[in-house]
Parts: sequence; structure tokens; C-alpha cells
Amino acid sequence: MTIPSTARVVIIGGGVVGVSALYHLVKAGWKDCVLLEKNELTAGSTWHAAGNCPNFAANYGVMNMQRHGLALYRGLADEVDYPINYHVTGAVRLAHSHERMMEFERVRGMAAHMGLTMDMCTPNELRQHFPFMETHDLEGGLWDPLDGDIDPSQVTQALAKGARAHGGTILRFTPATGVSRKDGEWVVHTEKGDIRCEYVVNAAGYYAARVGEWFLSHGGRPVPLTVMSHQYFLTEAIPEVAAWTKEHGRKLPMLRDVDSSYYLRQDTHSLNLGPYERNCQVGWASGQDMPADFSFQLYPDDLDRLEWYIEDAMARVPLLGTQGVQRNINGPIPYAPDGLPMIGPMPGVPNAFEAHSFTFGIAQGGGAGKVLSEWIMHGHTEWDMWSVDPRRFTGHADAAYCTGKALETYGHEYAMHFPHHEWPAERDRKLSPNHERLVADGGQMGAYNGWERANWFAKPGDDVSEEATLTWDRSGPWEPRVRAEVEAVRDGVGVIDLCGFSRFALSGEGAAEWLRGMVAGGLPKVGRMNLVYFPDSRGRVLTEMSCIRHGEDEFTLLTAALAQWHDYEVLSRRMPDGLTLTDRSADVTAMLVTGPKSRDLLAAISDADLSLGWLSHQQTTVAGKPAMLARVSFAGELGWEVHASPADAAAIYAAIRDAGAAPFGMYALNSMRIEKGYLTWKGELSSDYTLMETGLGRFVKLDKPQDFPGKAALQAETAPTRRLVTLVVEPGQQDAPYMAAAFQNGTRVGEVLSAAYGYRTEQAIAMAMLSTDAAAPGTELEIEIYGQRLKAVVQEDACLWDADNSRIRA
Repeated sequence: MTIPSTARVVIIGGGVVGVSALYHLVKAGWKDCVLLEKNELTAGSTWHAAGNCPNFAANYGVMNMQRHGLALYRGLADEVDYPINYHVTGAVRLAHSHERMMEFERVRGMAAHMGLTMDMCTPNELRQHFPFMETHDLEGGLWDPLDGDIDPSQVTQALAKGARAHGGTILRFTPATGVSRKDGEWVVHTEKGDIRCEYVVNAAGYYAARVGEWFLSHGGRPVPLTVMSHQYFLTEAIPEVAAWTKEHGRKLPMLRDVDSSYYLRQDTHSLNLGPYERNCQVGWASGQDMPADFSFQLYPDDLDRLEWYIEDAMARVPLLGTQGVQRNINGPIPYAPDGLPMIGPMPGVPNAFEAHSFTFGIAQGGGAGKVLSEWIMHGHTEWDMWSVDPRRFTGHADAAYCTGKALETYGHEYAMHFPHHEWPAERDRKLSPNHERLVADGGQMGAYNGWERANWFAKPGDDVSEEATLTWDRSGPWEPRVRAEVEAVRDGVGVIDLCGFSRFALSGEGAAEWLRGMVAGGLPKVGRMNLVYFPDSRGRVLTEMSCIRHGEDEFTLLTAALAQWHDYEVLSRRMPDGLTLTDRSADVTAMLVTGPKSRDLLAAISDADLSLGWLSHQQTTVAGKPAMLARVSFAGELGWEVHASPADAAAIYAAIRDAGAAPFGMYALNSMRIEKGYLTWKGELSSDYTLMETGLGRFVKLDKPQDFPGKAALQAETAPTRRLVTLVVEPGQQDAPYMAAAFQNGTRVGEVLSAAYGYRTEQAIAMAMLSTDAAAPGTELEIEIYGQRLKAVVQEDACLWDADNSRIRA
């Protein structure tokens, strides 16, 4: 086939994900798209993948993506007239503990929100689904009737056939060799010629880091992935399995013993065992060790490291031990540091996208193609997909970090992600100037975009072991300490170290006017600050920033630590020439001093004018060091943020502490912000919801002349069908998790976005998005929390503490 000289999109990589992306693009009408594969399609991780297809995922966005993909696969063979061995067998997941059953209950609830049915099972019910297993030591389990397995090569070829039918071009045995930029477009170089294009996609699987190197000179970063070695093996044929299949006319369901960390499934008349072992190994010690071409190849067998898992699986399903090993597969799969794929804009690079690092690429490939194609075509996705956005990892994710986290993630592939648990690998990447003092004061640290912040402060004798955090319950050694921290802020004065704010300096003639055209509302006056909201073209919440105005065209924009690279690009990718945008996230650090006695404390150590009102800011000195004071408090009490250089921060913090401020952590801050009805990025502030649905109408100026993104959509949204509300929930042992379902008279009417116990109001509180007919104040609902339905009441006001802000304005 002759190589085209131009294309709209060039996709590099011919595994299931790259081909799915092509399929979705051309099916949506973007015909002029090309996929390049260095060898044959599926030559990387796809060809040796086990092909398991679960809907189950602990992450809501990922589950949504898998749900879409598996529904696509179920109709794909008929759609493109290509045979696919797709066995929808159902699957059981085994639970050895009550905590695991609670996780299953949460996922079952999320699945129901998407129209999927999953059933909780007793041990006897599990045996009815899979009769060959031992169940005497099980608590129970979960049944997913739509789980199963598919032939990876066949589904890829079917997607390829569909892509070609809609006008897409696939060039096999055409390796890309590099990229360059010319006149604002990409030029993708191959051994057969160059292709000029508008968009380029890195879907190169375990070669994605190598491909990523081509973009370093164009603003890119080293791709944060590690290639891991994953093994599974097939037994010889087992007569009992063959007989069961003949009797029932179908394969056995998949079995996943997630507490022991393996899956077991039927393959023809044999069994396929795939462990995720704790003593796992990286595939190559470094990127340099990777061969130039590892197509259709495997690593040498290494079954010794699977010995414990094999023995455990044989005890669970004794049939497994009746036959020998027919074949072992030990192949490379790419892992991002958190085990989730990277789908979306390539950080720092215009019109470049990523779709790689899939640990479950077959299950996620169909949905990944949808998500990526939407991002390319529209600049946004149907569902909020921050959990897979490549910009979630910033500069701290170097090679050592990626390897350490990949080993941890692979070895805990089926781990439960408890709300108070912090994973220990590769910590202390970004440290506050006050880190030693925080730890000495008992700070139990958490990582926020690599920055170490104190979650809570332990006292001598408190259980600070990792084991103590392995619970879904609110109670634990942290709870009395968090309560005391909140009370210290409520009654006196507290200080929290907030290192890691994402911070951008914007200046230049016309900066204010440009910013007005980006945000839905107005800008503060000089010397003041306010919140500004950036909508996408649908009027949905893209991000929130605190806008501090120093001069007519001089601003500091503050946003969440996690949003650093995301929000920098929200600004930089639309910024006109003549303006200057600087990322100062590492140049300034912050502390919050708050509580009714905060003014007295700061008066003793600062030269500031503390009579200036709420939402003011000023340059001053604190403890003799230059600092900016901003009169705001996310805790909802009288307070000031203290912004200073890292070189001065330790002296300032020490003076604040020595003057009597009690330290408090992120858990206490979260409790207090929920009592105030304050919103958090990627909690309530999500691109799943519009500004009007989120209750941000007071920050929207539809009558201003600037045509900001989403203005037309918000003007058309005359009557939102959903509304964010605050609920008071019957106190149970757990806080409602993200996407916990809300019911009215047995009908699902919405979902919880965040929850916590309020220690000032002595109430369990949740913030939920509800259908408007269920959102009236006083409406009684039920919230499903890990399988238990608890009563909840819609509140009149989002703010349950100091609703008139008299304390914060004092």
C-alpha cells in the first residue's frame, strides 16, 4: 500500500487500543486517519494477552470505559462480519473477609448505576456457579454474568476490519521512526516516507516510552511507565472440565480469588491460571535494555516465583492439580505508577495524545478508543476521565518512581483501596520546608501530586501501623485526633501546611480581558481575590482557580496540587501571544492559619493590616520574613493563607506554632470544608456536571460580552435536571464512598460525590448530585453505603456551619 503524504490523525501502534482508536475516529466521520504498526497487528502485548473481559473495576471512570467496550465487543462480530471467539461465561470473585464483601458491595452499586447487574453471593451460591471449588473458608463473593474472555487477536482484527470499512488506513510493517513539527503540524517519519498530520497518538504499548522520547524536544516529558513481566499458564486437558462443558453446553465461569491474587478460567478443556505475585519482576531493567523489536516474543519461563499461588489455587480448585502444564506465557505488559492506563492529551505537547500503559488492555481497549477519539475530536470526553489522564503524573514520576510504584501496584493488583490507607512505595518525593517539624509533631503523611502533607497528627501510643488503616470504617486511631484538631480550629487557632498548591503567574497587556473570555464569571478588583470557573464547551466544570489580582493585568492563579499540569494547559493552550504564564508551584509554599484566635496570633508576629476584609490580600512580613497574606479559609473560620518562599517557610511555620497554633491535617480540613459546602476538584467539580448543576450559578455572568467557552450551552440550560445538594446522613460506621447511590422510595435518583463526618455540627454529611425532583429541602432519601442503606435528608443550605459566614468575616 502506498503511504499517504497527509492525514488528519496518525496513530502509532497496532495493538487493540490503537486499532480501537482508529475504529472510533473513522466511524465518527474522521475518515482521513492512519495507523502505523512496525510489525503485524497485535505484535506487542495484545497477542499474548489472556483476553479476560471484566466489567468490575474499583474506579468509576474505568468501569464505565470497560462497560462500553464489552458491550461493543458483544455486537462487533455481527457488525463487521468477522468471527470472534467471545465467551460471556460470567465470573465469580471470592471474598475471604467482610472487608472484601464491602468492596464488592460498593462496586455492585456503581455497576447498577450504569445499568449492569452484579449479585452478591453466599459460599453455597458461589459453588452453584463454579462447582469445582472449595468454599469452606470464604465469606462470600460476587457474580458478574457479563464477565468472560475473548480472543485478543480476533477482536483486534475485527476492529481493524471495521476501521477499514469506514475509510481508515492501516499500514503494517511500517515502523514510525520519529516526529517533527512544521508550520504548526506534525510530520511523522517512517522508513517508507513522511506523513504530515494535525494530530498524532502514541499508542505504542510497552514501546510508548521510546516513542515518547521523540516528543521531548517539543515540550514533552519522559513517559512514566515500567514494563512488567506477567505470567499465566495453561494445563493439559482436564476430563472433568470437558465433561461439564459437554453437559452444560458452555464454559465454566471465570474465577478470581482476589485475596490470594489470581484468576482461573477455562481454556478449551484446560484451565488457565494467572497470578499477580508479590515477588514480581520488571520486564527489562531499564528502557535501554529493551530490544529494538520484541514483536511476538516472550520472556523465558519463571514458574518458581508462582509456586505459592499455584499451590493456593490447587487447594481452592483441586482439579487444577490433576494435570500437567501444557504451556506457559511470560510476556511484557506496561504499567503506569498507579496501574491505570494513560489516555488523553500528551503533557506539554500540542495536538499530541497518548493511549498506552494498559494492564487490562483487552477489557479496556474498546472503551479506550471511544474516550481517546472524543478527546481528539471534541477536546473533551463524555465521562470525566481524570483517573486515566496522563497529566495526573508530574515531574516527580521519574524512572525510579515508576519502577517502585509498578512493583507495588502489580503485586497488589487486586488490593482494596481503603480511604485512610497510604501506599508506602516511592514516598517523600516533594517535601515541605516544614516536613521534619510535621513528622516530629506526629504527622501521618499522605502524598498529593508527590507532595507530602500531614493527614492527621498522632499522639504517643497511637497505632500508626499500615495495618490499622486497612478498613472502610471512619473510626480508627485517627478519628479522636481529627476531632481534636477540628475543635482546636473551632475554638482557638490551628495551622495546616499546604505545600504543593499549583500556582501560576499570569501577566501582560490584555491579560485581564483574555481571562474574562476564559472564565464564566467576573474577575476580582486589584488587591482582591475570588474564585473563577473555567467551563468546557458544554458548560461543564473544567476547573476552578483562586484568582488573586495584583495589578490591572497581573494575576496569581491557585489551584489544586493534583491539577498542576492539567490546569497549566487549560491556560497555556489558549493563551495569545504577548502574555506571560509561569508555573511557580515550586517557588512558593503556603500555610493556613485559621480559627477565631488567628487574628490575635498573626498580630503578634506580623506587620500585616489584619483589619482588611475577607478576600483581600497583602504583601507583609510574618516572623520577620516576607510573605503574602490572603484572607480566606477553606476550613470556614476566620483565617489567612500565608504564602512565602520555601527558604522562609520553616521560620514562619515555627513562629506560628510557637505562638500557640495547633497543627491540623487534611482529614480535619476535609471535614470542615464539607460542613461549609465547599467544593473540591474532581470531587464535586467534575466535567460530568455543568456549572449550573453544581450550584455555581452565582459565578456565571451570561450577560457579559465575552463569549467564554460553554456560554451558549449554559444559556440554553434553562432548567437543569440535576442539582448538587448537601445531605445529612444517618451516622453509620462508614462515610459514603464516591458514587454511592441515592434512592427515593426505592428508585435511584443520584449519587454521592464526597462525604465526611462533621465534628463541629456532629453530623454525617454527604454532598450528592440528585435529580431535581428529589432535591427539594427536607426530601428523605436512602444512601447505599457498602451495601447498607441509611436514611438521609436534603438540607436547605449547602452550608451547615456558620451559614451567614459571620465567623469567617469576623
